Amino acid sequence: MNAQISRDERENQAEAQETRRGVAPAVDIFENKTELLIVADLPGVGPDDIAVRLDKNELTIAGKRASAPEGNALAVEGRTGNFSRTFLVPQGIVADGITAEVAHGVLKVRLPKVSAQKPRQIAVKPS
Repeated sequence: MNAQISRDERENQAEAQETRRGVAPAVDIFENKTELLIVADLPGVGPDDIAVRLDKNELTIAGKRASAPEGNALAVEGRTGNFSRTFLVPQGIVADGITAEVAHGVLKVRLPKVSAQKPRQIAVKPS
């Protein structure tokens, strides 16, 4: 019985710590010539429950997952409650061009890169 109480206490402490710090969603980050793309798995979270914020060079994705439906849980793998993830944004990103969209539980945040200056020939005119 002591082992059971001890294990239950440890599980309760772990849950309390996770509740305090929130749940960090799983993300994938991709890069191509024109943008960085952050893809976050947020099942059951709609656009009204997500906030994407850029402050200086930090991009934060935060929100809340709805609580579980009423009833006896037979198995629960998903976490509910607040979540947050912060990323450092590298130089060369167009801050005003950042977009975010969510569909089918997947959030996509697009961070466009500054267009590279193409070399150009400058004509020399006689004066």
